Amino acid sequence: MTEPTQTQPDANRTVLVLLDPATEVRSSVLELFTLARTLGRVEAVTLEAPTVEVLAQLGAYGVETVHQAELPTSALAPAGGGDARHLPGVVGAALAAAVRHTDADVVLAPASFAAKEAAALAAHALGAGLVIDAASVGTDDDGRLVAGKRVFAGAWDTRCAVTADVAVLTVRANAVVPEPAPAAVATEVEGFAVDLGGAAPLPTLVERTPKVREAGRPTLEEAALVVAGGRGTGGDFGPVEDFADALGAAVGASRDAVFEGWFDRYIGQTGVTIAPRLYVGAGISGAPHHRGGMQASQVIVAVNSDPEAPIFEICDFAVVGDLGDVLPQAAAAIRAHKNGSQEA
Repeated sequence: MTEPTQTQPDANRTVLVLLDPATEVRSSVLELFTLARTLGRVEAVTLEAPTVEVLAQLGAYGVETVHQAELPTSALAPAGGGDARHLPGVVGAALAAAVRHTDADVVLAPASFAAKEAAALAAHALGAGLVIDAASVGTDDDGRLVAGKRVFAGAWDTRCAVTADVAVLTVRANAVVPEPAPAAVATEVEGFAVDLGGAAPLPTLVERTPKVREAGRPTLEEAALVVAGGRGTGGDFGPVEDFADALGAAVGASRDAVFEGWFDRYIGQTGVTIAPRLYVGAGISGAPHHRGGMQASQVIVAVNSDPEAPIFEICDFAVVGDLGDVLPQAAAAIRAHKNGSQEA
């Protein structure tokens, strides 16, 4: 196992960060820019023109250049209609073209399902080293990029050294705390051509159903705070959602709760894998499947009426009690604290 070391950024190393979409900069991408600055010179890759507001954010995080992909008409208006520029096959081809155009050494992308697929396609096209779901990134004594990640449902911590000339990594959300650069820079946008001739054939778009993000709540994959409910809710997720709203947290569930039809997204080995700074599990026993999806959380709080629940074996704080009593009291205390802070 090779341990990464904290070194000064290498001015000769170019780090490309995928920004898709380019109309907003999510917290997980700000983390990537923060991480990229520790490795080398930071640049961004987009599939569309960034907005003025986005360019201001990028400048604050030290991004001097945005490389905007110039895609052929077939990607912008594929058979069946729609816009294919955000499909993994197109994004992967754009990343590979951006690396060739800039002679970049590292590509960083978020750990969303689409970004993982695009990263894998780009790495294959480049013959690059690929690491999925990295939790830390640094270098070793030989200057090679080294990524840390948890495997086997969080049972092992590993370090992977990339020996290829180019490293492509997807990085889990909450791996670092996003911080602006010490000094803002002026961000320029330049285009580069993308040839999709060698990319996989674009699918025909039959139907598109956009998923509306919940107002006021972060996405489950990227959230720094997550509250999850399980079978112990009895199907009533009201206390879970109210407590999550008081915290400003995302909401998830156990697989059993989703299979019962009580919620729509579950955390687990075959569901969403998360690594928030705070995870609160309410009415969740802590089966191995669920633990594999949340065991990388930095702080784990468990609320369960069963003092023998397996989740108590891995939690940092345990509350033995009925979630219907505990969560409303906790939500009221959090809101009172917030209101007091605002008045002060």
